[in-house]
Amino acid sequence: MEFSAEELATFLNGKIEGNPKVTVNSFSKIEEGKKGSLTFLANPKYEHYLYRTDASVVLINNDFIPSAAVGATLIRVPNAYTALASLMSMVEQTQQERRTGVHPSACIAASAQVGDGSFVGAMACVGEHAVIGRNCVIHPFACVGDHVCIGDGSAIYPHVTVYARCSVGQRCIIHAGAVIGADGFGFAPEDHAPEGQQYKKIPQIGNVVLEDEVEIGANTTVDRAVMGSTVIRRGVKLDNLIQIAHNVEIGEDTVMAAQTGIAGSTKVGKRCRFAGQVGIAGHLHIGDGTVIAAQSGVMRDLAPDATVMGTPAIAVKDFFRSTVVVHKLPDIYKTLNRLQQEVEELKSKVTPK
Repeated sequence: MEFSAEELATFLNGKIEGNPKVTVNSFSKIEEGKKGSLTFLANPKYEHYLYRTDASVVLINNDFIPSAAVGATLIRVPNAYTALASLMSMVEQTQQERRTGVHPSACIAASAQVGDGSFVGAMACVGEHAVIGRNCVIHPFACVGDHVCIGDGSAIYPHVTVYARCSVGQRCIIHAGAVIGADGFGFAPEDHAPEGQQYKKIPQIGNVVLEDEVEIGANTTVDRAVMGSTVIRRGVKLDNLIQIAHNVEIGEDTVMAAQTGIAGSTKVGKRCRFAGQVGIAGHLHIGDGTVIAAQSGVMRDLAPDATVMGTPAIAVKDFFRSTVVVHKLPDIYKTLNRLQQEVEELKSKVTPK
């Protein structure tokens, strides 16, 4: 790739400050910028790198005001991070090798359908009556089960398993090792069962529905419903190593970081943001726009636009107040012991009537 600052500004509808003819041929982090590279500044913590970076072009937000001279050409845009993503997507599309057809070693059932422009890689398996849409990529060693539907433009990476009767929308991405539609964790205790048979498996006869533009991270698991569907709504982004239990519903444009776990039948609203290692108990309702900080444990319903932290999760302001008190507990304990001793001494000096 090689683009001038002028071309980039036109693509991004941005405003140039500096040399419009300077060219770039790579991306870089701002602290590692070198001549010929493009970088961005979105986090104020990295501002000091702007004044000494060797990058040729830097994307900045419209409202950013430099506090010193900048050697690089600047392109002002509404959101530098989003603009960078747009540029990287454009470059990725130009660099990707477009493959179509079916590898000779792929196993595709006679009743399955593969749409025009799609590719099925080596040792991939597509089950009976499965439907693969147009312009999809089924990477090597992926397994698409019976009666599965994959929407147009979706990508299924190596070693992904999509169990029978599950549905994947258009333009979805499922990364390596993810499992869509394994049995939910459902067992009924048997009071009078023979030894070794204390739990009876509850059949999981539902499925998983991924709507359009969902991205599932590597080794993430989404369990099928007991009945009905586990539903991941449009635009949801799940990081690696996430567990979504049976009959969960996740609202549109919600994002979750790694190692989050959602227990069965919980409903998560739209535009929520969960940090890493969040745990949500079952049968809860999480309101739209909720933000949950890392390593929080949620055990009750949350109202829309709540911001919570801790285990059990409480409002962030309350969490920080509690943290201050917790750090003082050793001193508080010493003070309490001292006061108790003083009280005992005073009591011992009181002459009985």
